Amino acid sequence: MTIAPAASTSALSFDPADPVALTQALVRCPSVTPEEGGALALLATALAAEGYEVHRPVFSEPDTPNVENLYARIGSEGPVLIIAGHTDVVPVGDAAAWTREPFAGTIENGILYGRGACDMKGGLAAMAAAAIRYRRANPDAPGSIAFLVTGDEEGPAVNGTVKLLEWAHRRGERFDHCILGEPTNPATMSDMIKIGRRGSLTGRLTVQGTQGHVGYPHLADNPIRGMVRLLAALDATPLDTGTAHFDPSNLEVTTLDVGNPATNVIPAQAKAVFNIRFNDVWTPETLAAEIERRLREAAGNTVRYEIGFQPTNAVAFLTEPGPFVAMVADAVAAETGKRPALSTTGGTSDARFIKSYCPVVEYGVVGKTMHQIDESVAVADVLALERITHRLLASYFAAQHNA
Repeated sequence: MTIAPAASTSALSFDPADPVALTQALVRCPSVTPEEGGALALLATALAAEGYEVHRPVFSEPDTPNVENLYARIGSEGPVLIIAGHTDVVPVGDAAAWTREPFAGTIENGILYGRGACDMKGGLAAMAAAAIRYRRANPDAPGSIAFLVTGDEEGPAVNGTVKLLEWAHRRGERFDHCILGEPTNPATMSDMIKIGRRGSLTGRLTVQGTQGHVGYPHLADNPIRGMVRLLAALDATPLDTGTAHFDPSNLEVTTLDVGNPATNVIPAQAKAVFNIRFNDVWTPETLAAEIERRLREAAGNTVRYEIGFQPTNAVAFLTEPGPFVAMVADAVAAETGKRPALSTTGGTSDARFIKSYCPVVEYGVVGKTMHQIDESVAVADVLALERITHRLLASYFAAQHNA
């Protein structure tokens, strides 16, 4: 691990308490994973100028790219509220298909366009602007605000948040709660707070057969029949019926291949890949054991197969509804007029790492265009998220002061 130099604290050309200007500035940084692209440097400059102690650790791992990260904190006492997120973005894809330049941060008709505008530079900018505005007005507020920002969320997620948390913990940093600014809302800013995430487990199944001529099937063994039998067994009975906060776990076959270009040849083997998004009924280990049990029973003594599971750090978790979750929901309701649903839907996020250090809740902008051509965020949503976060900060630290 190395420490990148902190950015200069020279004045920015805009006020970082302006969430729209900060979003535009971040979008203009081409920070496609694992490139920093200037995004972390910009955020470091903004926070350092406001009195934050800023660190930029760089983490490494064999066979993975080095990744720059950012940790910043203002305040020396508890409670410590983390604002977490990522500045890295997915590639633009076909740049010619974009109707606006992907890294220009163009605003038209109240919509801010650019790669990362939705996922999640708009959310991170809104929360950073809110934190800056809050501390400017409350320089002696109790407690601390910390930023935990990675450049490796859209990539392997090896040299990012998981190592940044370990690094901070070794330094003696302790956290009380976290708000992660992923784009959680399906349609409007009042829709949804994420209080948990499902886990993810990928399995690779191979069924062995004996290659032969289709005209002489008695001299061959078609592996496709065995594969169909095994996949049917995996899908025959639901893995579970869900829980109070989670939908039922679901298994989806994502590839099925025999690699056979000939129409008159029985193939030698068939391969399938499946992914399971699982709830808190399971751990990766118990789920893998259940899959292996189903395969053994279905295969009997007639189907020859191998099953392997990819290593996973995506486990199911839940932040139990309580005072902190209620405080976030209250802030959303106060600014939007509607109380959001508490959800555990969707894919994985870096919350799966943060949950081991403190309770974490996800809330951000509307996520309709994440990873799409012409990714965008409504300016009104960025402004709303800034107000919601500011209200949350005021409530959170007021509660500590009055405790």
